Amino acid sequence: MAQDRSRKLGDRPQPPLVAFDFDGTLTTRDSFTAFLRWRAGPLRHGLGLLRLAPGALAYLVHRDRGRIKAQAVGEFLRGVPKAELEDDAHTFAELFAPKLLRPDALAAWRRWRAEGARLVIVSASPDFVVAPFAEKLGADRLIATELAYDAQGRVAGAFAGPNCRGPEKVARLQAAFGPDVALKAAYGDTSGDREMLQMAEIKGYRVFTGTPQAKS
Repeated sequence: MAQDRSRKLGDRPQPPLVAFDFDGTLTTRDSFTAFLRWRAGPLRHGLGLLRLAPGALAYLVHRDRGRIKAQAVGEFLRGVPKAELEDDAHTFAELFAPKLLRPDALAAWRRWRAEGARLVIVSASPDFVVAPFAEKLGADRLIATELAYDAQGRVAGAFAGPNCRGPEKVARLQAAFGPDVALKAAYGDTSGDREMLQMAEIKGYRVFTGTPQAKS
């Protein structure tokens, strides 16, 4: 009887898994570009954009968002200590969460939480930017693009792996939850979420349109 009971407990199904894209889905706009603009200040940000202009023109040909994003990391963040960057990201989240997070997306997040679902954020934005938001929301897992750091713990100016977009979102979900991972629901807003949405029983494409009513 004890063995039977143990087997039954071990066979209990996992709570449903629900995946949310971050930028444009949980938020109204791109969090990484907003962070860079806030951290750099108007003058430094403007000068950096001028230096990135050739890369922006090249994007019209190669259409590789990861490449242009990595160039922005090199321009604005290279050499910044990891601890300082994470502190800045927490400050940014405290200041901007009320201005960025969609109320209807938050309502869906809370509804799934009330139903006992495991909630994961899967984002192409760098993990350090999204992490404070994920912590505040109580996400069970954050999957995002990872920055590379040098031996002294400073931003190396590149990514540590692929841009977490498109098929990479599926690969990262499988790495985190197993090759047979199944999503009860997934939410996204761009072509970069297509493969993740195809995995889900409930496919939420551009279903959130709410605008925060936070005071400026």
